[in-house]
Amino acid sequence: MSYTITLQDAPSEITDRAQRNAEARFQRTLERALGGSDEVLAAHRAWQSAEDTAESEMSAEDITLAKKWIAAATRAQTDGFRELGESEAYFEVTFGR
Repeated sequence: MSYTITLQDAPSEITDRAQRNAEARFQRTLERALGGSDEVLAAHRAWQSAEDTAESEMSAEDITLAKKWIAAATRAQTDGFRELGESEAYFEVTFGR
């Protein structure tokens, strides 16, 4: 399944190229940390499930994946914002069908 990374609420002075570069850095870091695009989907799903489920009701595998998502997304966000400076922007991950 494919997915798209989009920088949301970016500063108005950011160029299209800088935005695309930030999105690419985020995606590259996320995929490296998780092991590829399929793993991004699995980890994201586990993280979403963890948001609504008690840990005691989750499988050990889903708990591990959710924790990997948090670590990978944090690292990816840092890399994505590396050249953008301070802002209220964030990266949105959207999955296609």
